[in-house]
This record gives sequence, C-alpha cells and structure tokens, in this order.
Amino acid sequence: MTDIDTSIAARPASAGLRLDGIAAALGRRVGAIGALLVVVVAWEVAARSGVVTSFLLPALSTVLARVGSDAMSGDLAANLGATMYRALAGFAIAAAGGVVLGIVMTRRPWVRWFFDPIISVGFPMPKIAFLPIFMLWLGLYDVSKISMVAFNAIFPVVAATIAAADGVDRYLLWSARSLGASERQLLREIILPAALPQILTGLQVALPISLIVEIVVEMLMGGTGLGGAMIAASRFADSPGVFAGIIEIAVAGLCVVRAIAVVRRHLLAWHQEAQEPTTV
Repeated sequence: MTDIDTSIAARPASAGLRLDGIAAALGRRVGAIGALLVVVVAWEVAARSGVVTSFLLPALSTVLARVGSDAMSGDLAANLGATMYRALAGFAIAAAGGVVLGIVMTRRPWVRWFFDPIISVGFPMPKIAFLPIFMLWLGLYDVSKISMVAFNAIFPVVAATIAAADGVDRYLLWSARSLGASERQLLREIILPAALPQILTGLQVALPISLIVEIVVEMLMGGTGLGGAMIAASRFADSPGVFAGIIEIAVAGLCVVRAIAVVRRHLLAWHQEAQEPTTV
C-alpha cells in the first residue's frame, strides 16, 4: 500500500475520532445542564411546597431577584470587584513567588535544604489558623487579606513547580550541557517549557484556593466583598441576601476556573495535550 493510500485510509478513522470527541463533549455538556436544571427545579419546588419556611430556604426566583437588585444598585459590582482584586492580587504574588522559589529549590541544594521542611509542614496544615497573626501584624484591611491569600496559595504552586522541574528528562539536560548550553539556557529552553504543564496544574489548584480563602477571610474580618456582604446579611437575618451571596460566589468561582482553563489551553497550544488525536 502506498503512502497516499495509507493517508486516504486514515482519514475516515481520524474523522470518526473527531466526531466521537465532539459527541462526548456534547454529552458532558448536556449532562451538566441537566443536573443543574434538576437542582434548580428541586430548589424552587421545595421552597414553594411549604415543607420548609421561606426563611430557611427562599425560593430561587426570590434569590435571583435579589441578585438582580444587587446588580442594579451597584452593590454586586463593588463587592465582586473588591473580592476579585484581593483574590487575584494574592494569587499573582503566590504564582510569581511560588514558581521562582520552586525553580530555585531544584537548582540550588542549600535553598531546598532550608525550604523543604517548611513546605512539607505547611502544605497540609490549615493555614487559615494564621489569620489572627496576620490581623495583629497587618491590620484589618487589604494588606492582611491579600497576604493571607498569597500565604495559602503559594504552597501548591511551589509543590507543583518542584515536581515538574524534577521530572524533566535528565538525558535532555545532559545532552544540552554537552552541546555547551548555559544554565540560563537550560532553564529557559528546556526546564520551563517541559515543566509548564505541571506548573499550570499547580496554578489551577491555587486560583480557586485564593478565591475560597478570600471569601473566608472576608467573612471573618468583615468589610467590603462578597463574603463580607454575605455575613452582613446573615447578621440581619436576611435569608435571600445570604443565598444571593452563595449564587454570586458560585458564578464568580465558575468564571475564574473557566478563565484559567482557557489560559492553559492558550499557553499549551504547542503541547501534546492540546492536540487532537489522529490515530487510534
């Protein structure tokens, strides 16, 4: 069989794989929408059935009307902006610091010797326990909140960066060194590109953590933000306001997760995980 015949024979299989992929993605999308509709209908029916009081479970339509009211008044934009500013600022600090620290730990043994016990102890620890210390040292405003977010988010970034850099094929490094590559060239042209997928995975873990920590910190410290507005509503027994906060936080979290997934696909357009399979 000639090369032309082989390529022609491979086309139907490739097209079939693409169709299967599209069908699978469509099925997942339909399943997700169906599950969401079930939750929405069950919520509305349970709230209007009288089984529970409207204080314990306000109707979804009432909650959505409250979300719309917050949006029209400008409260939603102000609170969402404050929360996202702190969460993203803390995440940016954690991302930059975590990647740099992780790379340096893999390149300098004495740095790894110093920081490895700290990372090993701090990673599994519930770091929200340090909030009173941050409040005492940095006050009750944005600096302490951003610092708390960065402190929580940096650990998964460092761990992912170390694992990614340690996993780079040593034969590639040896070959590059034998050809005269400098340490800077090794880092820029081999280590970082090879480690990028796993580093991005660490960032995908750290970003939702940043948002979660920011919401918790706002609830505990008060002030502006989605978490602060939600806890203020609970103090005034404003049940629709509390549930509206839950929906607003859920939508914000979904948008953040989808955004970093899009960034990952863009940055890894050259990588094999972004390529559609062409063979069985």
